[in-house]
Amino acid sequence: QVQLVESGGGLVQAGGSLRLSCAASGRTFSSYAMGWFRQAPGEEREFVAAISWSGSNTYYADSVKGRFTISRDNAKNTVYLLMNSLKPEDTAVYYCAADEHAGSSRYVPMNDYVMDYWGKGTLVTVSS
Repeated sequence: QVQLVESGGGLVQAGGSLRLSCAASGRTFSSYAMGWFRQAPGEEREFVAAISWSGSNTYYADSVKGRFTISRDNAKNTVYLLMNSLKPEDTAVYYCAADEHAGSSRYVPMNDYVMDYWGKGTLVTVSS
């Protein structure tokens, strides 16, 4: 069992940056592949970025590629999402999630239905 707590959301102007953090409890965080998802008002939840348990592989949605960077610090049980060049369409609740069946050190989860644990989310609002 792992608990995930997101932080770092807030209000930012278009073109600005934010860094989200997701702190995980439990001793097995380093064996979990991690992902960030988001859900805008009236929209379905969508994949944003993912990182393998080893940190050696990452994957991004096309909409954020080149602007967002996912990283992790297994010693701190934390995964990060650095968001640059933010756009109003990035406005959403951002969720951190963990996949405990990661297997390969390069496996990255890209679908919400494979994730085993979820945080409660942090709101990011980008003003134009």
